[in-house]
Amino acid sequence: MIRVLPQSLGRMKLFHNQYGASGPPLVILHGLLGAHGNWHTLSQSAFQQVARVYAVDQRNHGRSPHADQIDYPTLAADLRTFIDRHALAPAHLLGHSMGGKAAMQTALSFPDRVDRLVVVDMAPRAYPPAHTALLDALARIDPRAYDSRDAIDAALADDVPSWPIRQFLLKNLDYDGDTYTWRMNLDAIRAHYDALTAALPMGATFEGPALFVRGGQSDYIADEDLDGIRERFPAADLVTLEDAGHWVHADAPEALADLVTAFVADPTRVP
Repeated sequence: MIRVLPQSLGRMKLFHNQYGASGPPLVILHGLLGAHGNWHTLSQSAFQQVARVYAVDQRNHGRSPHADQIDYPTLAADLRTFIDRHALAPAHLLGHSMGGKAAMQTALSFPDRVDRLVVVDMAPRAYPPAHTALLDALARIDPRAYDSRDAIDAALADDVPSWPIRQFLLKNLDYDGDTYTWRMNLDAIRAHYDALTAALPMGATFEGPALFVRGGQSDYIADEDLDGIRERFPAADLVTLEDAGHWVHADAPEALADLVTAFVADPTRVP
């Protein structure tokens, strides 16, 4: 059972997996409805060769605690606490999608905790609420009413016909030997979804090295987003992996691994 913590505590202990024992710290943040395991393969095969990798579950996701609030200032405060608790500052940050915005907000709010920043397929702008129907579909499924993962998959298929998307979503299932439940805090995510699609505020900058990687088949970072990126991250470079969609780490893992490991080793080595 996941413990619900009062928001006022501000000391959330995030779950994480560590890979590697040497090199600079690299903290990885997953996207919406994801978890640290989304980055297991790259963390184990490539990233730990150049860094001590900490793949983190953000609040209301994976094995981390639940709380009523979720927005980027709160996610950044959680990450600052994580970095301080593990004495990682300054750490390299890598974030995908929602995790990319959380990483950006952390670099803007706590630049002394961040060495280098990698953002995968996310800009600091506002996005349309593209996942509202998906969140509503998940809310219509009560996993406790089903006796198998396949049955939940079949029920979800009415609203989510894509098999790969369903398999991703079903990674959020918990099973205690008797009952299925959703691992994520779906109520909080739905209640604060507008905050997760909002733009990051202007006014602060992160002057350190920043690498933005976009999928060439994705529309999450458009050419016109580059001005907004560089207003906040003046040293940012943008690299496009042409054959990848939004899930860059799944579509082009080797190319992304090459970019990230080179950047962690030497931030001037950006194509």
